[in-house]
Amino acid sequence: MAPEQAAPSPSLPLGLIAGNGRFPFLVAQAARRAGRRIVAVAVQEEASPDLAAEVDEFHWVGLGHLGRCISILQGASVHEAVMAGQVKHRQLFSGIVPDFKLLGVLARSITRNTDSIIGAVAETLAEAGIRLVASTSLLSEEMARAGAMTRRRPSGSEQKDIAYGERVARALAGLDLGQAVAVKEQAAVALEAMEGTDEVIRRAGRLAGAGVAVVKVSKPSQDMRFDVPVVGLGTLAAMEEAGARVLAIDSGRTLMIERIAVQARADELGMAIWGLVPPV
Repeated sequence: MAPEQAAPSPSLPLGLIAGNGRFPFLVAQAARRAGRRIVAVAVQEEASPDLAAEVDEFHWVGLGHLGRCISILQGASVHEAVMAGQVKHRQLFSGIVPDFKLLGVLARSITRNTDSIIGAVAETLAEAGIRLVASTSLLSEEMARAGAMTRRRPSGSEQKDIAYGERVARALAGLDLGQAVAVKEQAAVALEAMEGTDEVIRRAGRLAGAGVAVVKVSKPSQDMRFDVPVVGLGTLAAMEEAGARVLAIDSGRTLMIERIAVQARADELGMAIWGLVPPV
């Protein structure tokens, strides 16, 4: 079972542990609308400095400096925090120098995959009195819906590719290797590992040409506190470059960054976005 994934309390300051992309901005804006004071700890190797204008406190922290992150949040009386924004998986192997707190996390991690490491970080935060809450709890309107989310629906042959791709992607996600697969004519063209979904899509286009279907799923018992599946306008740009015309994603578990804009752009490009129903 996944850990409890409660929403943040509106009466408390909210810590925002920020990676790259638009996700941290959306969380900050939603938290402000809810009247929350926001204390941002921005990963120096990933986050945008523009986030400072969206929060009440802004602090840079190096990727290996977990102890400093905890000290900042404790100093601001933060007892709830959200992780939002990607930290590229390859950063784990980029020569970062971990502090003593992160060394303890790595020591308790059975493997060096995302769930193991960030799960251990969440436990360390909890031990310091900081509860990590669901990263999408303030963004329900940005979550994918079931079924057709665009004017164009997948054709019969595309639905077969989606069905095949879903089986492959769920097996991949179950091993915590990746969450996306590109399929053409019911053959797996490219599988995601550490490179990220957009690079998988581009690689599929180079390998198989136009007509690829992209399927991205959540993990079994997806922990909504971290590593939530995310798609956005960048995903569509990669699909346009690769000649891909179908995107299938898990409803209720996939964050569509600026969902309305994504659906409108997909309609302009004649793409189909389909919401899968994840297994219970």
